[in-house]
Amino acid sequence: MSARDPIADLRRIAFLLERANEATYRVKAFRSAANALGALPEAEVAERSRTGKLTELAGVGDVTARCVSESLAGEEPVYLRRLLATEGTDLDEAAAALRSALRGDCHTHSDWSDGGSPIEEMALAAVELGHEYVVLTDHSPRLKVARGLTADRLRRQLDHVATVNAALPEGFRILTGIEVDILADGSLDQDDDLLARLDVVVGSVHSGLNDERGKMTRRMLAAVANPHLDILGHCTGRMVSSRPAGVTGPGDRGHRARTRAESDFDADAVFAACAERDVAVEINSRPERQDPPKRLIRRALEAGCRFAIDTDAHAPGQLDWQRFGCERAALCGVPADRVVNTWSADDLLSWTASHS
Repeated sequence: MSARDPIADLRRIAFLLERANEATYRVKAFRSAANALGALPEAEVAERSRTGKLTELAGVGDVTARCVSESLAGEEPVYLRRLLATEGTDLDEAAAALRSALRGDCHTHSDWSDGGSPIEEMALAAVELGHEYVVLTDHSPRLKVARGLTADRLRRQLDHVATVNAALPEGFRILTGIEVDILADGSLDQDDDLLARLDVVVGSVHSGLNDERGKMTRRMLAAVANPHLDILGHCTGRMVSSRPAGVTGPGDRGHRARTRAESDFDADAVFAACAERDVAVEINSRPERQDPPKRLIRRALEAGCRFAIDTDAHAPGQLDWQRFGCERAALCGVPADRVVNTWSADDLLSWTASHS
């Protein structure tokens, strides 16, 4: 029996663990082992496996070593088989149809801010999921806890994305973007000339989440009126549960373990403004956010808003969380033609260009 690729199997296990929201230390164990073995010649990996010396490598433990040995023997690792057998049930028909219509993801993070993986790794994971594009939306300067990008770092990132795009599979591309903080006065936390260069701008409130209703409403209305804004991110800021086990640790520095009530604002006024300015309302797919709540998704739908069903992924396995957002969107009757990331990249860019 011919050998399998043990590094690919380790990365697949890490991906499935992430997607299932398993503890970060488990994810890290498999990804660290893959990185350690990836730095060695194939012959050395095989020899270490044969002589039982894999665990002498930093980052390789008994479980990951066993998976490598099974892969090299041409067997699907038992650990991987168990994960594949317990992936979960299919989405219901409406949610599955919506998920299959999605062509990209408009809100993702990399290790340039508070994500845990390089841009290249996030992009290749999106390719494997069948995406045609992914929008890179790392944080803006004032969110220091999330290593927000200064103007200079963002310019360097734009150059890096251009280089990465040139090496990616044909038919897929990274779109440039930002998750920009909506500041206390409703302005956006990045230079206007840089915002104008980006393909997609997601604006979110990350501070002053307990502002009184009138102040928060004015703040959000000012942001929606900004011609650079394309998508209003996780609009209530709520956390419905403590951070799930699978999103703890350095790969998700911007998400602290806690619950948090919704911000109070005039949703009808904000959604009316979004509809008028053609700003999409994000349906954030993170399990601990579920933001906006279903009652507000319905109100945004009635107001005539468009939507973006995004993962807010901070790690590769989280890119498959769109199914959670699709389930909630389907429950609220959101049709695919109202979701901007069911469009091609060119159509999405034509839409964002119309805002400036």
